[in-house]
Amino acid sequence: MEALDATAIAVPGVQVRVVRECTSTNSVLLEERAGTRLLAAEAQTAGRGRRGRRWHGAAGRAITFSLARSLSRSPREFASLSLVAGVAAARSLRAFGADVALKWPNDLVANDAKLGGILIETRAPARVVVGIGVNYRPDSALATRVGRPVTSLAELVTVLPDRNAVIAALARSLMQALDAFEARGFEALRGEWLALHAYAGRRLRVRLADGRSITGVAAGLAEGGELQIRTRGGLRSVRSGTVRLA
Repeated sequence: MEALDATAIAVPGVQVRVVRECTSTNSVLLEERAGTRLLAAEAQTAGRGRRGRRWHGAAGRAITFSLARSLSRSPREFASLSLVAGVAAARSLRAFGADVALKWPNDLVANDAKLGGILIETRAPARVVVGIGVNYRPDSALATRVGRPVTSLAELVTVLPDRNAVIAALARSLMQALDAFEARGFEALRGEWLALHAYAGRRLRVRLADGRSITGVAAGLAEGGELQIRTRGGLRSVRSGTVRLA
């Protein structure tokens, strides 16, 4: 297995570091208040997913990195950044031949199995850290730990690129998408996200943050990136929730 190598992860305008192990790449970069930086780790001892869930990724079988930069948009718009990052990640992985789609708000999926995830965290006034995790090689124990079908990049492509090349491609695509967001807001990426939506037009069950659930058909995105669900009672916009096929 090739080692992660900062010199092989060249991203214009980004300072790149690689470590063997850290608590969480997001946590480390949140404490570094300046500069555009990328941190990749062979292993994380306290990797995090959305809503405080643990991110599982065995060394050598997963890609985990974070990118930190400042954005000039209003922090009120940052709620859509997981969608922006999803578009960026899907673009780059599809370029390698993987048929990747997006599950609202922050999952990368293929054939309804989870390929990866995104975690957005911020520091006032306008510093953003984007964490990306991708299953790189099959891990037989992973599906049991996360309780849902999973897949890996190795299972989706004919020729598996090395991890350094994948991280570099993801980071370059992410920088381009963040530039577009900074210039025009989420509207710059909305159409592409909708084209990549894995559950478009499908019947969903959404567990809301307060514990209630709603059921309906996926019906696009609201202006701020909220998921729209067409229910018997009309169109609902969901700001936060866990989405499953109904």
